Amino acid sequence: MAELTPSMVAVADGVHAYLQQDGGWYLNNAVLITGPDAAITVDTAATEARTRAYRAAISRVTDVPVRTLVATHHHGDHTHGNHLFPEATVVSHTYCRERVLRDDYHAVLALFTGPSWGDIRPAAPGLTFRDTLTLWSGDRRVELRHPGRAAHTRGDVYAWLPDDRVLISGDLVFNGGTPLLAEGSPGGLARTLEELGELDPEVVVPGHGGPSGPELLLETLEYLTWLRQLARAAHADGLAPLDAARQADLGRWAALREPERLVANIHSGYAEITGTPVDMTRLAADMIELNGGLIHCHA
Repeated sequence: MAELTPSMVAVADGVHAYLQQDGGWYLNNAVLITGPDAAITVDTAATEARTRAYRAAISRVTDVPVRTLVATHHHGDHTHGNHLFPEATVVSHTYCRERVLRDDYHAVLALFTGPSWGDIRPAAPGLTFRDTLTLWSGDRRVELRHPGRAAHTRGDVYAWLPDDRVLISGDLVFNGGTPLLAEGSPGGLARTLEELGELDPEVVVPGHGGPSGPELLLETLEYLTWLRQLARAAHADGLAPLDAARQADLGRWAALREPERLVANIHSGYAEITGTPVDMTRLAADMIELNGGLIHCHA
């Protein structure tokens, strides 16, 4: 595990964000919602050690058991630790369950160097839904919603706490990191962020990076506008995604972490233009090429 120490930060009464800095590859956030008799966790962590550390952090906040685990999507940084919560019912969108059951996640991990993954294994959600599902933590309402379209993935779920005006976005939003649309849709994510803005949240807990206000939604929308313009111009010029990424003027987005994700996002932008599926093998190869080798991750 990296030397950067995770922290448990209160974002509302009884709601704590577990922040793993610096929020880069596989350093996601989880959220603990504590009720009088049981707790809900939104997501877990990428490695055995990090998930056990999260469990230890939970025990320092509350002694009530975690009975419900919400998976915001199928990616391993959010789901690898699910099996270490055997007492919890895992809840997700139906697509998330399908992907957890069928994916060879070890193939994805081969793109990265650095982490000691430990004991990670699939733990398929036992309760799924397609549109909305309401959970209760005592008298606190926790609304789980699917955007109704592909955004970050096809099976995204966000949690909305209307009484607290807290939005738990999963990877629909990154703070300080380049958004990732390898399995999603730039246009779908843009429409989703517009709808999230209409909720008028006071606090946004992103999938990676620190909590923020609603301005983070607007900033991500602005990135998507830039990305889609870049993709349209590069596609019209006949550029391959990798060449488009190499020639791009990043401007204000040059400071974002994980710049290698740009080529993945251009692939997704081209797919949006042509209506053809992304070639994930080529996308992964281009991302490694843009990065100059396998991607280092300090999870």
